[in-house]
Amino acid sequence: MKAKVIAILAGLLVAAGAGAQVKDGAVIVDAVEGVVTVVDVDREARKVLVRGPNGREVEFAVPAEAQNLDQVHPGAKFKVRYLQAVAVSIAKGGNATSSNSRSMQLAPKGDVPGGVIATVRQLSGTVESIDQDSRLVTLRGPEGRNLTFTVDDSVQGLDQIEKGDLIGVEYAESVAMRMLPQ
Repeated sequence: MKAKVIAILAGLLVAAGAGAQVKDGAVIVDAVEGVVTVVDVDREARKVLVRGPNGREVEFAVPAEAQNLDQVHPGAKFKVRYLQAVAVSIAKGGNATSSNSRSMQLAPKGDVPGGVIATVRQLSGTVESIDQDSRLVTLRGPEGRNLTFTVDDSVQGLDQIEKGDLIGVEYAESVAMRMLPQ
């Protein structure tokens, strides 16, 4: 499953960035893996609340295409792998924009519940805050939502960015889940 998640994520990043040049940019990939326990299932709203090993609870929206929600119940355990890749390009000027692409590979009906969902977002927006020491940037996108991300040391030109500047970001998130045998 790990190779499949990485392949989908890499494919999405390549497809989303095809024809685009990331000048003064870098890609950062962060991965977390663990076992979560289902706390609650709302089949009508297609939402599942899970608790991670650290006690933190997260709610997942289950896509309409997922066919095995009937097998998910409180107490069920899922192996989860979460990947996030951020490609940051520093470019001033232009207008705030946003685009998304999504890919899913879900378990067939009757199989063990699970699958991979990967989303790539490209956006440009206004820098709301910047911490040069920790290299944290908060960007306000065109919909008014904030996104905070870390800019890798290899990205050149961060010291030229100030609050109020318009910059571009591309990031991908991938979640892979598979229910463990009970």
